[in-house]
Amino acid sequence: MKDNLAWSEYCKTLAPAIVETCTKVPVSSGPGALVKALGAALPDWHFRHAINRGGWYRLGGVIDGAGQRVSDSLEGWVEEALDQRDGDIGRLIDDYAEQSLFATRLVGQTHYLVASVGDDTDDFLQLEIEDLQEMRVHRLFANEPASLEEIVDPRGGADTPVPTGLPTYQFRRLQHIGAFLRRMQAQKPEPAAVHRMIADWTASSASNASAYFNHWVIATREHLDRFQQAILRAQPIPARAGDPPEFGAGPGTSQLKLQQALSHFDRECGYPMAWYFHMLSTKAVPHWVAQTVVEDALAGFAYLPQKDVDVVRGWLHRPYAV
Repeated sequence: MKDNLAWSEYCKTLAPAIVETCTKVPVSSGPGALVKALGAALPDWHFRHAINRGGWYRLGGVIDGAGQRVSDSLEGWVEEALDQRDGDIGRLIDDYAEQSLFATRLVGQTHYLVASVGDDTDDFLQLEIEDLQEMRVHRLFANEPASLEEIVDPRGGADTPVPTGLPTYQFRRLQHIGAFLRRMQAQKPEPAAVHRMIADWTASSASNASAYFNHWVIATREHLDRFQQAILRAQPIPARAGDPPEFGAGPGTSQLKLQQALSHFDRECGYPMAWYFHMLSTKAVPHWVAQTVVEDALAGFAYLPQKDVDVVRGWLHRPYAV
């Protein structure tokens, strides 16, 4: 088993092949073609597509009215232009009043792909590839901005985004999730919610039925604090399209009717104890269910394996949410 540093270095060795694959595969061919191409480029790993998440954008660059590139960085271009004018936005507006300059925005979605490394719950590689399309958005300075934010990312406006080219795949990140979570736990002795979720999955009947990464991906973030120390965050996300299934029981439901509601939810999700893990994350299942499940077990109505009851009881003693 590689240590955290070894996994980090190993993932770096795979990056060039992933970058090259992204440049060769057209977005129009779909995620299936991307997975196939990755399989050819990285035959030692069997990545599969888990989920894609969209609805986000990043600031792009600056182009002129003819579509010619002025700068790749909108923020950098504006900051430099302001510095040259001692921060005077009015001068900046006047100087460019007669020029047709437009901001661009990178509109995208993130594809999460996963590949098994071993038998542990968090022993998998997670690959993030972005599907990006640059769009021409607002005309610069047309809104008479009063701040840097109003220049680079004004709210509202009547400009209709116009694509500047075809969408492309771009490599974002490859990491071993277990290694990331170990680094994260090294920051604080107390396990974070994501660590407890992983431990609960391992201890429950879910781990016997399916791999964690078949049903969840983990969105990670890393940044430096004011002391230049790395701060790591991790957020589990259900790897399913659309909303979780509706939970078919109301407060006061118990025993057979509650068992039926739990079983139906689990079947819809495809693995046992799905109701519990969605209770932790998506709030699709209300918290009263955990209390009632344990009460039913104590009363002799045992519709869950004892190890699952133990997991739920542990949560009741020390609740957490992911």
